[in-house]
Amino acid sequence: MSLVIQKFGGTSLATHESRERVVLRIEEATKKYDQVVVVVSAMGRLGAPYATDTLLSLLETDGRHVDDREMDMLIACGEIITTVVLSNALGNKGMKAQALTGGQSGIRTSSHFLEAHVDHVDTTRIKSILAQGNIPVVAGFQGMDAQGDTTTLGRGGSDTSAALMGEALSADVIEIFTDVDGIMTADPIVCKTAKLINHISYNELFQMADGGAKVIHPRAVEVARRSGIPLMIKNTFSDAVGTTISHFNYIEKPITVNERIITSIAHRSGRIQFLVEGDIDDEIFFNDLAAQNVSIDIINIFLGRRVFTTESTNKDKTIKLIEAYDVSFSYIDNCCKITVVGEKMTGVPGVMAKIISSLSKVKVQILQTADSLSTIACLIHDKDLEMAVFALHETFGLHDTIE
Repeated sequence: MSLVIQKFGGTSLATHESRERVVLRIEEATKKYDQVVVVVSAMGRLGAPYATDTLLSLLETDGRHVDDREMDMLIACGEIITTVVLSNALGNKGMKAQALTGGQSGIRTSSHFLEAHVDHVDTTRIKSILAQGNIPVVAGFQGMDAQGDTTTLGRGGSDTSAALMGEALSADVIEIFTDVDGIMTADPIVCKTAKLINHISYNELFQMADGGAKVIHPRAVEVARRSGIPLMIKNTFSDAVGTTISHFNYIEKPITVNERIITSIAHRSGRIQFLVEGDIDDEIFFNDLAAQNVSIDIINIFLGRRVFTTESTNKDKTIKLIEAYDVSFSYIDNCCKITVVGEKMTGVPGVMAKIISSLSKVKVQILQTADSLSTIACLIHDKDLEMAVFALHETFGLHDTIE
């Protein structure tokens, strides 16, 4: 039997009118597939009564630490409320639906509250509901640990819930509905010439998401890639074809001289670059950073010198840790990592030269670089972001829709 997972984000569920549109999307799916499973986020964003950030704002801590277990109990409520509201709306249209928490849906997790890892998905109850001809409406972003406590999967966790449910049920496709037409060649807020990408590989989308693109969480892409189930990014509010994500390999075909080799430009702001010089045991130093939960992004190590970037929010504790060593250091704040993504660049000479030339022409200073088989990342000043994205977008011919 054919089965689809449909996941709807907070903006798709924010108002009565938008929820009516969601109901229509689900009704359309029931005519195309034998079985439909729906995964939902909390309704709306900060300011909306049941949005995750709004629920967090209810806490009056006076500087006191709130227990992570209790925090998870609070922020899981938004998705649970959505399941009931949407199930009721489906019932009003004659569709039989059943609201379920993440735990009731069989999502079993670790006890690492706020960032739980999913151990497995028990599909027994979901399959029983489907066999009765009902539509399970699952609360995304959450699960249940071995003690029966509610856990959450971290921001973007509803995407991961949908991907995991799709894998566990061997779905034919996973549809992620949002308020944009699909994956774009760049952030359209930053680059006005950004265009829709009709088809992209799991690897490229994972690199985009990891590079800062916010349409889907990287963990969801990784799960879909592992299971091989096609992902589709669609707009709840338009009939745009959207973006399909699946396995395909550019390397199998030779690249022609004028063929476009770059798929997209991603960016991640809020970076800070540190330069540390002196005699230091790098293994101990970077283990100390990890113990302080400082995640390193771009890193270059030379004899007596190391350059690395991290999130700006880690600035104070990184400085404090460095000061404990007998070394000199400096830092550059207000940085941004801009990443050029494309599987076709593998083995193609001159891509870095093209990037350097493009940024040099618009006088954008490159502070640091990193690369992989399918990405080249450059650290630049935040103030140069729009100019840099536009220049690279034009240099690599991304102004037309990518098929």
